[in-house]
Amino acid sequence: MNQQLNIPVGYLKDNRGRLVPIENVEQIDIERNDMVLELIKKAKELREEMLKFKLDGFGDVAALVELSLEQYGVKVGGKKGNVSLTSFDGKYKIQRSIAEHIEFDERLLAAKALIDKCIHRWTENSGNEIKVLVEQAFQVDKQGNLSTARILGLRRSKIDDADWLKAMEAIADSIQVTGSKSYLRFYERCGETDQFKPVSLDLAKL
Repeated sequence: MNQQLNIPVGYLKDNRGRLVPIENVEQIDIERNDMVLELIKKAKELREEMLKFKLDGFGDVAALVELSLEQYGVKVGGKKGNVSLTSFDGKYKIQRSIAEHIEFDERLLAAKALIDKCIHRWTENSGNEIKVLVEQAFQVDKQGNLSTARILGLRRSKIDDADWLKAMEAIADSIQVTGSKSYLRFYERCGETDQFKPVSLDLAKL
């Protein structure tokens, strides 16, 4: 490993950065050090293999999607979206999904002001109920970030009020897509059932 290359032969570096002659190190400490370094080396090699597998997988899926679209004379630029691909026997399935990361611009402040206006105007009972919903939606986490899911959840409330509808419009207008992340997920059908079980690539779940 790179950090070992700068250590003179016959020495080990301790956790304080000091060079210690190997003859002064307990044998069990040497064995432990060698085992840790070997496993870390293998883990990094596996990580590189998984990265290559991921990139190859996305490329293969994209190529198949493009080939399928070409049959209909269609070309789609940029990210192709979510797709689900199943083996001919139906036993295996691969899903490519693209999750967008969204944030809200300053128009969210206008939405909050309009919502507050609604709460003050409505009757006390209704106001208390919706106030709890709104307060939860606009709570921030420890990093000061708003919950996208909770704010967007307000738009599912069926409230026929001009100010409320205008607030929901402001929320929609404030949405800014700031990035996306793509995922490949693999599934295997269990037995003769219709249930697919994920093929885990997480060491902790193996």
